[in-house]
Amino acid sequence: MNVLYALDLLGTAAFAASGALAGIQRRMDLLGVVILGVVTAVGGGTLRDVLLGSIPPFCFKDETYFYLSIGVALAVFFFHRSLNFLHRPLLYFDALGLGTFLVIGTGKALAYDAGFLVAVMMGVMTATAGGLVRDVLSDQVPFILQKEVYATACIFGGIVYYILYRVGLPDSTTAVIAALVVIVIRIVAIHRKWSLPIAKVD
Repeated sequence: MNVLYALDLLGTAAFAASGALAGIQRRMDLLGVVILGVVTAVGGGTLRDVLLGSIPPFCFKDETYFYLSIGVALAVFFFHRSLNFLHRPLLYFDALGLGTFLVIGTGKALAYDAGFLVAVMMGVMTATAGGLVRDVLSDQVPFILQKEVYATACIFGGIVYYILYRVGLPDSTTAVIAALVVIVIRIVAIHRKWSLPIAKVD
């Protein structure tokens, strides 16, 4: 198991947990919680693969993603009262998953000869689309549409990835640097409570 794949699974677990917790907070039943966990974990990558023409999507080629998502969602459903202490760590796991998914999405788009804008968009989509679907299904304002520095961190990471890729750095080096850009921006934003400006309303 290579490092990027291991981080990908860790990010998948973190996103599945966040989806399951959202379902519990919205008083969904067991099936609803599991579906929300799975959609959050694999939704972004699935949408990316469909748009890029990579059929079947990654999670159908490697069912580990499904098994992991379902297992984490079930664990959260049955033991969520004992997991309150994980609230803060989950933010950091989420940041780790965000950086990893951004790198995987951008890299896959470039492998399909995507240009700058499409490559960055595919990276951001991989990292954030699952959470967008989660919020829509749980009747909440999507997190990426709020003032949190979330998708913005992914955009910066995607730009860095594209530049380093074009410069000709080794793939592993490019991936690590771009992922760290996303993770650091997100974690600093959490600690310093950074947010994007919002329009003033009279």
